[in-house]
Amino acid sequence: MNSNKTLFMIEVAIFTALALALDMIPFLQFKIWAQGGSISFAMIPIFIVAFRWGLKGGLTAGFLWGILQIPFGGYVLVPLQGLIDYAVAFTVLGFAGIFAAKIKDAVKHGNKKAYFTYIMLGVLLGSILRMAAHLIAGAVFFAKFMPAGWNNIWIYSLVYNASYMVPSFIICTVAIFFLFHKQPKSLLHAAA
Repeated sequence: MNSNKTLFMIEVAIFTALALALDMIPFLQFKIWAQGGSISFAMIPIFIVAFRWGLKGGLTAGFLWGILQIPFGGYVLVPLQGLIDYAVAFTVLGFAGIFAAKIKDAVKHGNKKAYFTYIMLGVLLGSILRMAAHLIAGAVFFAKFMPAGWNNIWIYSLVYNASYMVPSFIICTVAIFFLFHKQPKSLLHAAA
């Protein structure tokens, strides 16, 4: 096994574990709904892997994190909902890796505006895809939890999921930009 492949596996494992740990530390998250959803820093490690290793790293770390959440307190009503809310929703965060090469190029050339833009686009893409998965699962499987006064389950699910995903997107974008801005070489040493 070559050293690059070994480094890839080690980083995916470490950042997946870090995402899980950040998701479990009570004072680092703000749980706002009984059926799930919190504002937290937990997506940051998955985005870091995606920006360091591209799609393969991001999708792998996201999938592992999603699957690991189930035995550590995942809220599963039926298997299909669990698949959508965990395996799919967290795997798609890795699509942020589409921007890995552009971010690395902008960092190499010292173009802060460009790498901030690509980081923001990557985090936005991953966040929107994750929210879409939760939106579908919410509308299909959690309709019975919709409060009185709401007439449309799709709008309710959108508002419910946006209430924690939008702040999480902002926190992740700022934190990741700050991390890579202060330590740009930490992004550049991995192969995409």
